[in-house]
Amino acid sequence: MSEFSPVWALGLMSGTSMDGIDAAIIETDGKKIISFGPSATTPYPQELRDDIAAALGLSEPSPELIERLTDAHAEAVMALMSAHKEYKERISIIGLHGHTVLHAPEDRRTLQIGDGNRLARKTRCDVVYDFRTADVAAGGQGAPLAPLYHRALAGDLEKPLAVVNIGGISNITWIGDTPEDDPIAFDTGPGNALLDDWVSGQRDLTYDRDGAVSSAGSVDAEVLDNLLENTFFRRKPPKSLDRLDFDLALLQGLTSEDGAATLVAFTCRAIASQIGLLPSAPARLLITGGGRHNPSIMTTLQNIVGARVDPVEAVGWDGDAMEAQAFAFLAVRSLRGLPLSMPSTTGVPKPMTGGRLSRVA
Repeated sequence: MSEFSPVWALGLMSGTSMDGIDAAIIETDGKKIISFGPSATTPYPQELRDDIAAALGLSEPSPELIERLTDAHAEAVMALMSAHKEYKERISIIGLHGHTVLHAPEDRRTLQIGDGNRLARKTRCDVVYDFRTADVAAGGQGAPLAPLYHRALAGDLEKPLAVVNIGGISNITWIGDTPEDDPIAFDTGPGNALLDDWVSGQRDLTYDRDGAVSSAGSVDAEVLDNLLENTFFRRKPPKSLDRLDFDLALLQGLTSEDGAATLVAFTCRAIASQIGLLPSAPARLLITGGGRHNPSIMTTLQNIVGARVDPVEAVGWDGDAMEAQAFAFLAVRSLRGLPLSMPSTTGVPKPMTGGRLSRVA
């Protein structure tokens, strides 16, 4: 393989919402996106989802759970390959994010479970995994890792531009208007994780589908102010969060609707409050992640930020596949020794490559 020659790569992402595994294929040389292939989401069985949730915060999840999660990823790869057989022989590398069960960069610890060696054996394809550990060990936040992919996607779009990923946790990538501007990125606060947990605990639902619960409620201003008192919001970037850094105790006593409305406001107010930390105000916010499907979130965000707010589909991107695509892109960068993170995205002291390679025996 000559340096920087394009290859087809498959990325796998299991996000903080724990709803399933996203798989996506792209062709890339690690710097540019050449073309896009298919993508798909494979939902987790409820039992596995429950077991992943029970492992959050553990430094040593059970080997049995790691095997089951890895096998679920292998099944996601096989499902995508079965549906698109023409790509089966094209894929050179798989990027496995795994699932984050522990993220404490202040202690130089982060853990994404998923066995790269086992996945390589099962898929008969080389695998890059463990993307975050090198960054955290060097003093970085280990997150977010998608900004270099966002910059590659942004191309000729009007800048400065912000890409906001509202997944379980929300993060923002600022892309400046000159090639010399390094992307700036950091977590902004909660995304869907708290809202999902609240709704599932109050209703026979797994999430706030179409904003139905939150749109029927009213924001509790006192609770919202208390939520925004978290010291995270006063820290300067780069900074990152774990799903467990916020809890729902402050919402006790609220109705399901009012609690959901308050959490939507919390997510959006948190994003808006952090835009002021960027070098310049973005002309546009492009929203990816599951939050863009929630009309309550999109409407609230548009009402409180001074910029245009659009889902990423408005510029032809696939918001359901972007995180998986990013780890396909990062796997190729890892193979070629290119940085996955930089001081402006994770706070690492210098541009940092990462990832571990498992080759097919």
